Amino acid sequence: MDLQLNDKTALVTGATAGIGLEIARTLAREDARVIVAGRTRAKLDAAIADIRATGGVAVEGVLADAATAEGAAALAAAVDHVDILVNNLGIYESKAFGDITDADWSHIFDVNVMSGVRLSRAYMPQMLERNWGRIIFISSESGLAVPADMIHYATTKTAQLSIARGLAQLTRGTGVTVNSVMPGPTRSEGIEDFLRGQASNPSAPIAEIEAEFFASARASSLIQRMIDAEEIANLVAYLASPRSSATNGAALRAEGGLVNTIA
Repeated sequence: MDLQLNDKTALVTGATAGIGLEIARTLAREDARVIVAGRTRAKLDAAIADIRATGGVAVEGVLADAATAEGAAALAAAVDHVDILVNNLGIYESKAFGDITDADWSHIFDVNVMSGVRLSRAYMPQMLERNWGRIIFISSESGLAVPADMIHYATTKTAQLSIARGLAQLTRGTGVTVNSVMPGPTRSEGIEDFLRGQASNPSAPIAEIEAEFFASARASSLIQRMIDAEEIANLVAYLASPRSSATNGAALRAEGGLVNTIA
């Protein structure tokens, strides 16, 4: 299917690894002009080279930390035209609620929530003026099914769902859409360390650790495996395209059936 992205410019945050990298790669393969944002030059250059080596041609990088007000402003100044904004920047950790400090709460909100708020505020007015645009927040199933050991992370993901729905209300009657995507546990940089930190035997083979994780910590998952980042990217690419014009204000699940509700 032609996603009709050849005349669109997409900005993807947190795009030097994991889900963000795969989203950027998929959009670039669909002939969108893709701009990846990253905080370190080495990782940014590596991501651009990776995307180009796997079929994406029109890809550029901007060195900026979208988790800070200054970095988001610098990014918006460097990229003046965006048709598709993918707010993917995010961090996670497992931490007991009593050990989550005020600084931890502030930091995770700046990274996971305020980065998307600031960039949406920068680019949404021009989308409304042109009467076309896509804003997509990469949330998580944790925004609905809150893990007891990741309450601060889950709270930011619930916040993203609310922000996306609220912004969608502002697009009424236009060609702009705002949606959120909720991946489940996805293979990405650092996930093996996270899983080993949860395991009863951290030195066991990773396949065994993954099986234990889904049997104990994510037993409601229907697929009982880690999701590949490409599986998330395929859904995001569709939402970014003109073909998704009837989907607005939605929170779309790509979590392997982990959330055990129908609404």
